[in-house]
Amino acid sequence: MTFLYCVLLLGTGSLLLGGILEQRRHYARLHAIPHRVLVNGIRGKSSITRLCAGALRGGGVVTAAKTTGTAARFIHPDGGEEPVYRKFGIANVVEQLGIVRRAAAYRPGALVIECMAVLPELQEVNQRKLIRSTIGVLCNVREDHLAEMGPTLDDVARSLCRSMPVGGVCVTAERDRLEILRAEAAKRDCALVVVDPESVTDAEMSGFDWITFKENVAIALAVADLLDVPRGAALEGMWAAPPDPGVLRVHHYRVGGGGLRFANVFAANDPESTLMNIDRLRAQGAIGDPLDVVVNCRPDRVERNGQMGALVPRIAPRRVVLIGEPTRSARAAIPAAWQDRVVDLGGHRSAPDLVRDLLAGQDGDDWSLVAVGNIHGQGELLIEELAKLPVATMEGHG
Repeated sequence: MTFLYCVLLLGTGSLLLGGILEQRRHYARLHAIPHRVLVNGIRGKSSITRLCAGALRGGGVVTAAKTTGTAARFIHPDGGEEPVYRKFGIANVVEQLGIVRRAAAYRPGALVIECMAVLPELQEVNQRKLIRSTIGVLCNVREDHLAEMGPTLDDVARSLCRSMPVGGVCVTAERDRLEILRAEAAKRDCALVVVDPESVTDAEMSGFDWITFKENVAIALAVADLLDVPRGAALEGMWAAPPDPGVLRVHHYRVGGGGLRFANVFAANDPESTLMNIDRLRAQGAIGDPLDVVVNCRPDRVERNGQMGALVPRIAPRRVVLIGEPTRSARAAIPAAWQDRVVDLGGHRSAPDLVRDLLAGQDGDDWSLVAVGNIHGQGELLIEELAKLPVATMEGHG
């Protein structure tokens, strides 16, 4: 028994010593990277991470980056990227250790990394133990992850503030809960930089061949300015940066004798962001009327399905096409005045059947289609099948 007790003590001591040594090596790698930018918020984190990295590369700063969103990517200093391998496909904040190790091997001037923690306690661990950022980004506070960070949006704001660097700088585009952010920043002796989206001109936005928001660009420009990167160089770097796989784009297809403009808005799966994206696409003329909306439902996102259904009057589409399961969770939230516009295709259809029924009766017409909700399941099938349609230039289409 004494022998086993000694073995247990020895094993425990070895593990403890190994943990201490690994922690010291991790901190040494972190401190070898002068600027560490941690991007947090509810919507747009992956795009902002890429924009920041591109802006810094444009200024000649050797920069590594890592996104988490639609498809986790490690971005090398030359802008090349590769998927982040995850054992069993499960995301875990501990993977940040390996990302820091890979980034440090380049001896970069900066590391831009997306926060992958949701629980408030893990957000603090991610900042204080794993990244120790010198510059924080808190892009926005939206209605999502309320079960973990809520129940109110004020609670979400305070939770996100746990990623602010103590004694550092935090850049934000948030306005509605700015006073909460100011108070939390003051507790951490963190300088809060509030960006003005309108400081970004339409001419500067025209340099992107994908759709992003002025808020995101303004944040990246502010981060670049903190590292003394000239505005022109930062913009050039952002324009050249590859977008996230889930970025908002409008695809043009030929359907019969007409044209279809399809916008995948699945990535913006909270109501506010969804409506903001659709309004922006309309304002830019990227989509127009007649407009149909596809709502993809998931059985584990019943509340979100209902939120998307409730958006229908504000979007004012010609048709509302429901797919996935249970479609009734979205349909029940659609006001009675709009029920006659609902086409319920249900779930478990093959991709060809899904698209065939969606396109039925559309030959010869020009129209737009927006997909909202959550991409998984029938949403993925829809996107893959639509991509098989003939591509159209849409010249001359309204």
